[in-house]
Amino acid sequence: MFSKQTYIERRKTLKNKVGSGLILFLGNDDTGMNYHDNVYPFRQDSSFLYYFGLDIASIHAVIDIDNDQEIIFGDELTIDDIVWTGPKEPLREKAAKIGVTQVKPLSAVSGYLHDVLSRKQHVHFLPPYRAEHHLKLQEWLHIAPAEASQLASVTLIKAIVSMRSYKTAEEIAEIEKAVDTSVDMHLEFMKIARPGMTEKELAGKLQSIAIGQGGDISYPIILTVNGEILHTHARDLAIQDGQLGLCDAGAETAMRYCGDLTRTIPVGKRFTTIQKEMYEIVLHSQKSAIAACKPGVLFKDVHTLACTKLLEGLKQVGVVKGDPEEAVAHDVHTLFFQCGLGHMMGMDVHDMENLGEQHVGYTEDLKKGTAFGWKSLRLGRALEPGFVFTVEPGLYLIPTLIDRWKAENKLSQFIDYNKLEQFRDFTGVRIEDNIVMTEDGNRVLGKELVKEVADVEALR
Repeated sequence: MFSKQTYIERRKTLKNKVGSGLILFLGNDDTGMNYHDNVYPFRQDSSFLYYFGLDIASIHAVIDIDNDQEIIFGDELTIDDIVWTGPKEPLREKAAKIGVTQVKPLSAVSGYLHDVLSRKQHVHFLPPYRAEHHLKLQEWLHIAPAEASQLASVTLIKAIVSMRSYKTAEEIAEIEKAVDTSVDMHLEFMKIARPGMTEKELAGKLQSIAIGQGGDISYPIILTVNGEILHTHARDLAIQDGQLGLCDAGAETAMRYCGDLTRTIPVGKRFTTIQKEMYEIVLHSQKSAIAACKPGVLFKDVHTLACTKLLEGLKQVGVVKGDPEEAVAHDVHTLFFQCGLGHMMGMDVHDMENLGEQHVGYTEDLKKGTAFGWKSLRLGRALEPGFVFTVEPGLYLIPTLIDRWKAENKLSQFIDYNKLEQFRDFTGVRIEDNIVMTEDGNRVLGKELVKEVADVEALR
């Protein structure tokens, strides 16, 4: 955990921002994989961690703003528990380390909240994303599961976003640890990938690095020779010489801060001519986008710049015609780049995504797009010092999408469909780094991870 004072100050700031009422933080429970006691790896709710720091299952917390109380609800270990787990630090002692002096049994939550409702005190809670959260809200606050997300507190959401969006120096240091481990994972991928190995074999070796450095992966590893499929997780598929291998992998530290990097390499020793051309297009787009990330600049505009650079490159290889900026204005880029340029990152790899992308990545004056391609841009707002986010342009040649557009002759004034046929089996390239905004620009987080063609081939 961070220092006691960090959590005390965070809760104090939150109380001032929300103003009145009671804030209910639902912690996460252990969840059985195939029976009750064989559980998935535990992951605490990130907002709970941000304000209370306790990474243990089956605890909840309230901040009663009106009565100036903070309470953690949870049970101490019984002797039956200790037989299986060994002695552990009592919950009361853990709570004291984050400045909370009141600890009540888990069974007391229902009665406590019943009293809160009876005196008509307003209860703020976040949008639930787990089934047990829906059921607890139904039991404790009498909210139907279908209504829970709509009744979540926008005041609380905005207050939390206004705090978690700006990473402190201690948070950035922790994120950088995660990125450093992520770099080690990708260097291993670049060094050991060989024709005949399976995607799962490689992914397993990378996950072991994350675990060995004290944490785990921050999301299931995307490792594939089908890079045109945006989220293809590792399969029992042997990689072959002549293919591209795309690896999107990040580590999570013991404090649950994330890294999120992507590199694309030749499965053999060298990129083919077409692979190199397409890779260089993506790399130039990424470098241009990173250079454009400055305080006050809309990330939506950086996304537009990255798309323009991708189409400029595709024009050079004969796939795109006309003016690239005009083509982007007509959404031509969405045939080749269907997702967003990046997203906020912190304790969640898509930071605070459960709070709503409109609240996290946009503002009241800047609305999230709904059109194909644009609706996948999670971050559009003006960049500010302390923001941590990804920059990850890509080219994805999806045969099904190409066939659909070609059948409609869609935007043919900008697309040479005959030339495009030469690339339909290309697959995809993505290059991703993690950025922190500074007062006068930005900094790429973590140790250097090679991405120039010559450097990647040297490792191969």
